[in-house]
Amino acid sequence: MSAETDQMIWIPQGEFRMGSVNFYLEEQPVHTVTLDGFWIDPAPVTWREFARFIEETGYVTVAEQDLNPDDYPGIKEEDLAAGSLVFRQSAGPVDLNNPGNWWHFIKGANWRQPLGRVEHIPQDHPVVQVAYEDVMAYADWCGKSLPTEAEWEYAARGGLDGAIYPWGNTFNPDGRKMANTWEGDFPWHNTAQDGFTGTSPVGTYPANGFGLFDVAGNVWEWTQDWWSESHPVDSGSPCCVPDIGRSNPRGGPESDSFDPLQPEIKIPRKVLKGGSHLCAPTYCLRYRPAARIPQMIDSATSHIGFRCIVRNTG
Repeated sequence: MSAETDQMIWIPQGEFRMGSVNFYLEEQPVHTVTLDGFWIDPAPVTWREFARFIEETGYVTVAEQDLNPDDYPGIKEEDLAAGSLVFRQSAGPVDLNNPGNWWHFIKGANWRQPLGRVEHIPQDHPVVQVAYEDVMAYADWCGKSLPTEAEWEYAARGGLDGAIYPWGNTFNPDGRKMANTWEGDFPWHNTAQDGFTGTSPVGTYPANGFGLFDVAGNVWEWTQDWWSESHPVDSGSPCCVPDIGRSNPRGGPESDSFDPLQPEIKIPRKVLKGGSHLCAPTYCLRYRPAARIPQMIDSATSHIGFRCIVRNTG
């Protein structure tokens, strides 16, 4: 299937300051990046769009397959059955240093039933429960690619170089809700003032300056870059000098992407961007263009989706 860019947004060639020094260490150092122009989906891929891919190809996602015991030493056999990670709101305050208090592996959870049970899924919500292999298969099918971290962040900023959010420096300008995020005490009390406790239909909130929706909150989005603990810099450049010039960067090496806290698990990690409906100022203030977190490539969750790009080849 060839790529169709009619419904995509053109992001012109440009330069911006990538990263932030005001929030989390992994967002440093701030450095200047130049990028060629590219096309990008205006919103995350929806359940409807992903279902069409499945129908036409017969593809089976990672979460619909049993896990390989060789990749998970020490895991009980019954825990290797097909399924995925699902967020479960806790009954009250819990230790925020232990994600196991709200993330649970649920057998049968996949893109068809993200919470592991038969449910009605609005087709205009972002598809979730998709691992890196799944999103790459979708991108290949429609003749597109995944954005690099730099491409994603540049597009998400919408022309507001250095702003905290895609729309400026105030979270709720004039009291207006701009993104689907957690409101209240995470992970046990969500006031849902924005109208949602889970994902929301794409396009619910205002677009950024480039016309892109949901670049903050709703769902995290996969990028093609391998994770690194800080922004990679050019070899020979000082470690923490601001404004390190880079052109069309592609992230760090795969060898740096493994989790040093779990050396027994040999699964590399990619960079996620954008934050999700589970991000809260008291726990994960990452509904910002500069924010980034790692995700193992074989893992899917109920709050991770993606969007695609087409690079200018002419």
